Amino acid sequence: MVKQLPDIQEDDHSDISPEYLEALLPEIRAELLEKHTQHLRREQAEQQRFRASGGLEALFQQWHEIHIRWVSSKPYTASAPFTSRLSPGLHVFFTPLEGKLTEPLCNLLKQAFGPDQKCKDTNETFIKLPIQPGSERFSMSASSEYYSYVTGLSYFIGFVGKKLCPQTSVACKGLAHSLWSASSLDIDYDTISHAIVLTAYWPDAPMGGSWTETITTPTADSIVEIGVLVHEPVPDPEDIGFSGFLTVLGQDTSPAATRFQTPTRHYPLPSSSALTYRASFSHPTGLHPTLLLTLSRPPVPPNPTCKLHTHLTLPSPLFLDKHAFHDPLALSSHHLSALHSLSGATDLEAPDWVTPEWGSAALFEIALPQSSSPSPSGEWNTSIPLHLRYLPASTASHARVAIPWPVVFWACRADEGAKMASSPFDRVHLGYEGLFGVKTRFMHVEPKHGDGDGNRWMVEWIEVPVLDLRGAGWVERGTVGVVVLAFLGLCWALFGRVGAVGKGKGKAGEKKKQ
Repeated sequence: MVKQLPDIQEDDHSDISPEYLEALLPEIRAELLEKHTQHLRREQAEQQRFRASGGLEALFQQWHEIHIRWVSSKPYTASAPFTSRLSPGLHVFFTPLEGKLTEPLCNLLKQAFGPDQKCKDTNETFIKLPIQPGSERFSMSASSEYYSYVTGLSYFIGFVGKKLCPQTSVACKGLAHSLWSASSLDIDYDTISHAIVLTAYWPDAPMGGSWTETITTPTADSIVEIGVLVHEPVPDPEDIGFSGFLTVLGQDTSPAATRFQTPTRHYPLPSSSALTYRASFSHPTGLHPTLLLTLSRPPVPPNPTCKLHTHLTLPSPLFLDKHAFHDPLALSSHHLSALHSLSGATDLEAPDWVTPEWGSAALFEIALPQSSSPSPSGEWNTSIPLHLRYLPASTASHARVAIPWPVVFWACRADEGAKMASSPFDRVHLGYEGLFGVKTRFMHVEPKHGDGDGNRWMVEWIEVPVLDLRGAGWVERGTVGVVVLAFLGLCWALFGRVGAVGKGKGKAGEKKKQ
């Protein structure tokens, strides 16, 4: 679990002292393990004990790796070193073991995150993750991806309380209940560690106050290390640095000062390149809506090697026509440079009810203002034309479709080493790292926290017209009536004329006899 103390500022270290921490530590109230390795061990031991009753242990052993990412649709500040971002909703990155069943994964997702998941069979519903040629061995890329817009963690909290927590463990259920206010949740499992690791992130304390936690050691031989760290600048632009205090419960009599730096693939934007964005749709949306990305100012690369990208996650009712992005002039008119990747449901004619995939994912490179032209002022807009599929009939005239905001980031080339060094703080398995080389580092653009229209959520809704079954009876009856009339008219045309011709021949024969 990762929690940021909101009352500690990066540019104000005067309040951080051993005395401050000694006063702070007795006020902390949840049972957490802050040391990363001990946290993994604790979770592994508890999960092995809890899985036995629910059969989850055998279920997880069928998969090579699975990485579940849930992101809240409420805007939040992603502070270093936790700056990596995903579109709001539920993301599942999955690699099966050869020869093992994959169907139980869909059932597990419905139990843990709600029955409305569009997931019947992983072979059909999940889409294959594209990987940049030459990066097949990229360790941060699973083979398949699934997405669903899940608004909250209510189902998951209930699932943890019933399936994972012992009936008598109040602390476990209390910890699960604290996920109500989390901005993101990560669940990771792989066959190497055989551990299920849960990591949650809170950018602010609940109710806007300060953190009050009580941290205890779960067993006598456990080692719990608590750290209160502040992000600080370092000379190396490819590292992030921290300073603060560490203490080990039961061993240290007072907090010890520390300072360190570590490389990372995901960086915060420097203050000189501060940038925000918001997403919206042009109105009226119609059946061919246009997604608008509005940057707070014309983007300026923080480094000459950086290029601005946006990664879209589109549910199955929406799709992209890749042929529309082959023309450089068409791309330029939308302030786009290229469509680098498109995977998933790309059938241009199929309605939604015959599309088995959950949707599609796309990576665009955003065009920057020309250096030769006068530097534009104000906002910088990028538009992406989309298309809607026909949706199933309903008992309403319109159906609402949720479209999560895409993520926007700079992709820059690292200056040193054959590849980027790993960092324990990096949030990996995001679905788009495999589209870049191993020497790429990312600087994420923050979404705008609210706008003038009062929208405070990172999701857009589109009203899609559908066949209203409440008034469709006359259509059915009218269709049947038209078909019957057409059939009768055809019969008259075929058989009525034959009878008339026969009578005419009979009269002609009688005249000849006379």
